[in-house]
Amino acid sequence: MATTERIQVEVAFALPARQRIVSLQVPAGTTAQQAVELSGLAAEFAEIDLAALKLGIFSKAVKADTVLREHDRVEIYRPLQADPKAVRRQRAEAGKAMKKGGD
Repeated sequence: MATTERIQVEVAFALPARQRIVSLQVPAGTTAQQAVELSGLAAEFAEIDLAALKLGIFSKAVKADTVLREHDRVEIYRPLQADPKAVRRQRAEAGKAMKKGGD
């Protein structure tokens, strides 16, 4: 009888007020997408769109078909609330306006 090697991984998803990490034992060769599906987080969080997943492993973006290794943590990323470049630009403009007003 052949034994299938299994590896330990985690799948994480976070909202500002609620976070969840699911530990899984999956067959070796499991992809990041498959781990997300096996985690059940998509059923728990309506915000997760399985068709448009943005994933990472320990803060490094990966493709959905990336094969996982022992102890990997798959992170499901949410869309950004605001464009970071636009926010920096607004802060810079606000700072300039404050400087002009202080002269």
